[in-house]
Amino acid sequence: MKDIVLSNKTYKLEHDPYIYQLQDVDNPELFREMFPYTETPKIAFNYRRVPEKMPEDIFITDTSFRDGQQSRAPYTTEQMVHIYKLLHKLGGPNGMIRQTEFFVYSEKDRKALEKCMELGYEFPEITTWIRAAKKDFELVKSIGVKETGILVSCSDYHIFHKMGLSRKQALDKYLAIVSDCIEAGLRPRCHFEDITRADFYGFVVPFANKLMELSEKSGVPVKIRACDTMGYGVPYPGAALPRSVSGIIYGLQHYANVPSEMIEWHGHNDFYKGVVNATTAWMYGASAVNCSLLGIGERTGNVPLEAMVFEYASLRGHLNGMNTQTITEIAEYIRDETGYDIPPMTPFVGDNFNLTRAGIHADGMMKNPEIYNIFDTETILNRPPKVSISATSGIAGVGFWVNEYRRKKGLDELSKNDPVIHAMYDWVTSEYDAGRITIISDKELIAKYNEVCSQTN
Repeated sequence: MKDIVLSNKTYKLEHDPYIYQLQDVDNPELFREMFPYTETPKIAFNYRRVPEKMPEDIFITDTSFRDGQQSRAPYTTEQMVHIYKLLHKLGGPNGMIRQTEFFVYSEKDRKALEKCMELGYEFPEITTWIRAAKKDFELVKSIGVKETGILVSCSDYHIFHKMGLSRKQALDKYLAIVSDCIEAGLRPRCHFEDITRADFYGFVVPFANKLMELSEKSGVPVKIRACDTMGYGVPYPGAALPRSVSGIIYGLQHYANVPSEMIEWHGHNDFYKGVVNATTAWMYGASAVNCSLLGIGERTGNVPLEAMVFEYASLRGHLNGMNTQTITEIAEYIRDETGYDIPPMTPFVGDNFNLTRAGIHADGMMKNPEIYNIFDTETILNRPPKVSISATSGIAGVGFWVNEYRRKKGLDELSKNDPVIHAMYDWVTSEYDAGRITIISDKELIAKYNEVCSQTN
């Protein structure tokens, strides 16, 4: 073997990367210095930085029907089909939402999957998540699915404490399962569960190397989904493994030769880092980030799909065909048809995300909406900016509400000095002077507006 070779990736002379071998330890490596359990987790730094290498093709994959359904009441078949249609609409003609995954164990899930396949959409491609059993592979193949996810937990927390195996036993079991999947004519997607607590060089890289050898031998692409199952990943340059997102993505590429298009990041939001970690994964070489609609998922949720739509647009300067108004359509459908309560402060989809209560803000919005609106939310999301009327709204807030309501009716705007607005403001003031503490609803405002107009005409 040559010590120095010309890299076909960087076109520079490089030392051959070290080939990491499986470290079959007697005792689990639990990284107690980082994860003491009785204290908050620690973020360690070793100041090793890796180069950014964003792929030319970055995209979104969806887990709304898999991880998203593990934390809420299951969708009906009809709801799943409708949401799938909306995912297709949101992703646009270029397939920015590349794939979505389904369970196949219940009759309801199989029926939904089959009905979605009947639509004939190229994107999102329908994939599955199944138990690692031959009969499940045959079931998925008979349905016509081309790719399936396989759970391959990679931290010693799981290998030793959940499965009761050694690292060697786990590695052999996983490789046999992936071989069975390939033999069944399916593309395997290996879910490296709990990668941010795993021994990266002692298990993750040796396992990934074996998968790439299997892929090369069989001619079947093997995808690796790096799962930040507990949300421990951090985006900071110089952070130490196993918590470094950039280190994980770089290491899979550099030490295991996993191509970008075969690397997918799956994050959780336990420490409020779901979105920034997904973006970091893109920036350092993962083509795919796995998300769920509205961030619905296990515990604190997954990476919100709608968030990564805007991350993509911010990074690339365009939407590549995505239809962002569909985000509002999706949120309204999930709220109204499935009974899911969207927290009102949720960016892009919550009731309050572009709503102001302060009168001084409303005054600025009347003069120019750019002052307090993050972007043209009406054009981009079909969500015009709103105000709610409370004790602090002032005449500017009341005027903004009146003019927004008139605009919907096709009527001209009124100035702040118009008698209608002053009458509305006087009524609002009297409500709070009398001891009211709650926000005045749109229904009450509409009734009062109609009453004032009838009296002033």
